[in-house]
Amino acid sequence: MSTDTLLRVEKGNAAPEELAAITAILLARAAATPETVTTPRSQAGWRRLERTPGFRAPHSWQG
Repeated sequence: MSTDTLLRVEKGNAAPEELAAITAILLARAAATPETVTTPRSQAGWRRLERTPGFRAPHSWQG
């Protein structure tokens, strides 16, 4: 078995054209993935329950 290949067929026999097609698809998908831009948040996305009051009125806007 050759260890210098990028892809390996686990089951069946893939033709070189089929391997080239799947490689092209995977490379196109990897190139199309946008880089995530992280922006600093002014407030945490979670809350500490021990710092919230024990009771909220049913008509409260806080969830």
